[in-house]
Amino acid sequence: MLNEKSAYEAKLNEYVSDEKAAVSLISSIGHLMYEKSIELVLFRNPLVDQSISQVLNLHKKAKTISYNPVGIQETSSLAKEIESLDIAPSKIDIGRLASEWETEKSNFSSMADFLNNKLANFTNSNATELNPKDVVLYGFGRIGRLAARELIKQAGKGQQLRLKAIVTRSVTANDIIKRAALLRNDSVHGFFSGTVQEDLENKALIINGQIVKMIEAKNPEDIDYPSYGINDALIIDNTGVFTDKEALGRHLKAKGVSKVLLTAPGKEIPNVVYGINESTLDIDGDSIFSAASCTTNAISPILYTIENTLGVVKGHIETVHAYTNDQNLLDNMHKKPRRGRSAAINMVITSTGAGKAVTKVIPSLADKLTANAVRVPTPNGSLAILSLNVEKETSVEELNEIIRKAALEGGLVNQIKYEIDPELVSNDIIGNICCSVYDSNATIVSNDKKNIVLYVWYDNEFGYTKQVIRLAKYIAKVRRLIYY
Repeated sequence: MLNEKSAYEAKLNEYVSDEKAAVSLISSIGHLMYEKSIELVLFRNPLVDQSISQVLNLHKKAKTISYNPVGIQETSSLAKEIESLDIAPSKIDIGRLASEWETEKSNFSSMADFLNNKLANFTNSNATELNPKDVVLYGFGRIGRLAARELIKQAGKGQQLRLKAIVTRSVTANDIIKRAALLRNDSVHGFFSGTVQEDLENKALIINGQIVKMIEAKNPEDIDYPSYGINDALIIDNTGVFTDKEALGRHLKAKGVSKVLLTAPGKEIPNVVYGINESTLDIDGDSIFSAASCTTNAISPILYTIENTLGVVKGHIETVHAYTNDQNLLDNMHKKPRRGRSAAINMVITSTGAGKAVTKVIPSLADKLTANAVRVPTPNGSLAILSLNVEKETSVEELNEIIRKAALEGGLVNQIKYEIDPELVSNDIIGNICCSVYDSNATIVSNDKKNIVLYVWYDNEFGYTKQVIRLAKYIAKVRRLIYY
């Protein structure tokens, strides 16, 4: 009886100690972000605006993915030490640092010595000065509103991208009120954890204290952005109306515009999946770029990883995709086959350009893939099923380890999330910051060891929007130092 009581109290005291460490970590996170523009993440998971229990849960899950003893006590101590360092605005994975500290601490005299070694190139003297980029959202639909939320939320992190205006075809007082309401409330992504005020007199929204002008325009080239205090702007076009080089070039005819980023597959312009082919861009010579599609962003990181490890001979991609505004709520006329049938009560077979689009990102996959899609009655959260024939023999265990490593090391840690939850369903993906969520429990390898089936979930709205913003920072040359 006494042993049970002692065990109970010991476990409770251990948890309380971890809670105290989480409080300390949260304090350090806030101080570093708002005072020094240093953002801490835990194996790419955001730590800003997280509760004590959320921070503890992230640490618990990190152990199962990383196979390293990353504890809250270590990350809290490391964060406190980082506060005392003179380092530049940056994004630092405290999980990676904690993991490295556990395995390498015998090589250093102290935790401070360890951090000075690991972050030697992060001093202010070595940092490139960042000039914030003015951003204009051209269109304010599903992607536009999520992009606005993220751009505003990141304002305390060095203000790399400044949302200065939103362009729509009409800007009446009622339009502003309605658009503010849609920004505050989202049926899929929930309530915006910030403040949105309508300034009807000045035709603007004041979001978390930032003045965002609402501009009315029928044609992109008609806008005089400098008259709104906007210069050298990056236009993020999320209307879906302009998709080729000539049409998107109309933005560049407007005063005060230097770059254009399309949130859809583009014609005659570079199609980019950030993390894979952004290094091939001529960001000084070119002015128009495409962030490809949500599905292309979802499948490319996994295909790229498999192509570079096992080799892809051929394959088929079937996308189980949430319905979109392109479909009808009830049966009605539609220019495309089947999409005229009610999206809310039907599974609808439709075409997808993802199979061809991925070859623009990974040229070695040309003529190797076919693709199709099924739109299903869910508002968000999609699944790509990759059925591939590979060159090298493999196993479920080897395949999962290949993807697990890619999710933790290298250039795709922001893109791939390795999931081990055996109860994972589509709603669990909503709000995931990664464009590819790999379902390790669903992996299949045939008896011949060369035919494999991979299941990749993705938030076709938010996960894609995060990729758009990553690419926007890259082409605007405002990316911070990163330790991942």
